[in-house]
Amino acid sequence: MTTAKTVALTVGLAGAIALGVWVAPRVMNRETPSAALAADVAEPAAPVVEKAPSAPRRATAVDKVAALPASAPAVHDRLKPILNRGTKVEIAAQGFSSAEQFATVAYAARNTEVPFMVLKHRVLDEGKTLAAAIRESKPDVNAVAEVRRARAAARQDISALVS
Repeated sequence: MTTAKTVALTVGLAGAIALGVWVAPRVMNRETPSAALAADVAEPAAPVVEKAPSAPRRATAVDKVAALPASAPAVHDRLKPILNRGTKVEIAAQGFSSAEQFATVAYAARNTEVPFMVLKHRVLDEGKTLAAAIRESKPDVNAVAEVRRARAAARQDISALVS
């Protein structure tokens, strides 16, 4: 190997190490992107405006529907006919944050003929939207329309329990 090749190899290696040292903190710290840091430095902080305390808001039917847990016995009784025969409703309801979410997935499963447990797994475990979960199983179905239809039926069912 000639001296020129050795020097070129050494300079290239040193450049690669320097580039790695320079880039590594930006790659490792993904909590704050560099563009956001630049925007924070460039713009001064907005003054904090205190909001006057508002009067307490009355709970609406939508609030009550959202607050009903999926583990409520009344919800189980209401949704048992929606799920397939032999389904243990207590197990099916595990993991859902609200009765409305549980009922929406149950209605979507019945309407689209996609197994409930498949939709539940995709929504809760994989973090997909219900529309994406339906689309993955039945690409020819209008998933957004089916979600709207299922959500409307779920809200109607759950609001009947609340009122």
